[in-house]
Amino acid sequence: MLVLSLVAAACSDEPEDEAGDGDENGAVEEVDFLACQVTDTGGVDDRSFNQTAHDGMVRAEEELGVQTSVLESQSDADFEPNINQFLDQGCDLIITVGFLLGEATAAAAEANPDQQFAIVDVDFFNPDTGDDVTYDNVRELTFATDEAAFLAGYVSAAMSETGTIGTFGGLNLPTVTIFMDGYQRGMEYYNEQEGGNVELRGWNAESQNGLFAESFEDLDLGRQIGQDLLNEGADVIMPVAGPVGLGTAEALQDAGEASLVWVDTDGCVSASEFCNLFLTSVMKNMNVAVFDTIQAAVNDEFEGGLYVGTLENEGVGIAPFNEFEDEVPQEVKDAVDEIRSGIIDGSISAQG
Repeated sequence: MLVLSLVAAACSDEPEDEAGDGDENGAVEEVDFLACQVTDTGGVDDRSFNQTAHDGMVRAEEELGVQTSVLESQSDADFEPNINQFLDQGCDLIITVGFLLGEATAAAAEANPDQQFAIVDVDFFNPDTGDDVTYDNVRELTFATDEAAFLAGYVSAAMSETGTIGTFGGLNLPTVTIFMDGYQRGMEYYNEQEGGNVELRGWNAESQNGLFAESFEDLDLGRQIGQDLLNEGADVIMPVAGPVGLGTAEALQDAGEASLVWVDTDGCVSASEFCNLFLTSVMKNMNVAVFDTIQAAVNDEFEGGLYVGTLENEGVGIAPFNEFEDEVPQEVKDAVDEIRSGIIDGSISAQG
């Protein structure tokens, strides 16, 4: 049986357009290419994971002139049928979004070696040998979100007034817990460097145990968990749970206290109604990775294997402090810049 894992990540700089060149009026000529995407549950309007990946499809349609099609999965029972539907439709490239689609994608790739696939947040490996498994027809789009979460954890610890910060996940998946690992280690680095005693509620990186909603969709549950963390004294909370985190934002907004760290995209863009709550966001540029992959396929330059996003190549990062810009002390901003450089040059490890 094939097993999936998340690797330390990287995403390339935005490429120059080679396909879909516009005419003299700026209009993009259509090309004979159909890019298809199967989402995880949550859909393209989840204001987080699926939406960010879908933004890459939209950009490819606008800039490259490709046709696109999307099937939104309502449950894991939809994964295989949705992939099969796109196989029947003759898609040139099928992009699946999320760790949970790993097995269905691997099975389809093995059965259809001439079909080009990409999958977001999965690195295939053999559990018996520990060796990576590479499919010539699958591009694995992964991200070292623990590097960016490390920065967010440091900032959260520095800005906490109660000495307690919190986090929780949607499901206990490697692609979720990697955020939580980095967040804790950033907090610990703050404590080491500044003599702090900030504590984290909701996750323990050593035991890999923590707080999970067991959902990426239940806003009421997100509100409840957010309130529970507030009751435990947390004044900065990072939900890694897609739309469930919007329920947490509602709880913090009603309480009139504490701040949030959003994930996947800049919360002030994707959930602007809560911008006043977002201290920062841990971003992984899935939109760029998806666009790059479509462009490579259009230009007959598609290659299977690992595509990784890190701080070094800006495949991951943290968002601006936005409405907290004037509240974050300059020494904290300077420290974040130094830590970023340290992670890039290897003198600081986000992996612990």
